[in-house]
Amino acid sequence: MRTPRFYEPSELYTGQTCLLSEATTQHVSRVLRMKTGEEITLFNGQGSEFLCSLERVDKRHVEVKIISEHVQSRSSSLQIHIGQAISRGERMDYAIQKATELGMSCMTPLFTERCEVRLNTERQDKRNKHWQQVANSACEQSLRNELPCIAPIQPLQEWLSTVKADLKLVLHHHTEHPLNEISRPSSIALLIGPEGGLSEAEVNAALAAGFKPVAFGPRVMRTETAPVAAQAILQYLWGDLS
Repeated sequence: MRTPRFYEPSELYTGQTCLLSEATTQHVSRVLRMKTGEEITLFNGQGSEFLCSLERVDKRHVEVKIISEHVQSRSSSLQIHIGQAISRGERMDYAIQKATELGMSCMTPLFTERCEVRLNTERQDKRNKHWQQVANSACEQSLRNELPCIAPIQPLQEWLSTVKADLKLVLHHHTEHPLNEISRPSSIALLIGPEGGLSEAEVNAALAAGFKPVAFGPRVMRTETAPVAAQAILQYLWGDLS
């Protein structure tokens, strides 16, 4: 059985004794029902993971002692920044979770013309915190030791004018441009539209901003499926899935 693994957003070092966060405490004590003397792994998003022994366990507090530190980066050498049109509820959570597992370095949620989700400033902040937690949890499961960034929500045009990458791609099923003719990049910006797709004006704006149209097969994918399929192909071609 694999040692349970948790994200702990604090400074960690060998020999340290510390109390775990409330969320991790609940998981360790109430969900897993772990006991004193058992071991867990912590990571703080800075590239290391820490083997820990449970020193004290009750419903409100879990105290651990850090036994050892292991520096282990499992991030892809291919930096992929996804501009993802916001979708409803679990669809967006799914896209972020799976994109994180596949090695995404950053995702910027986008407002587009056909986006059905409307959020005021307060709800935007809450959504961003929730989405970052989804990414953090995906790192726990996938053994990533660095966290991907879930950037603040932006209008599409703002993202198009500011994003930097060696290769910029927009998913557009009305194209036949083959990926195998493109030189190997070290960073990619990948634009994915909403359920109703990007408008013609938005596709043209992306092309004007230096994005190349690309299709991953003859079928039209759902907005939450697209980042999964696209990243798997990109990581296979130029990343660490080959």
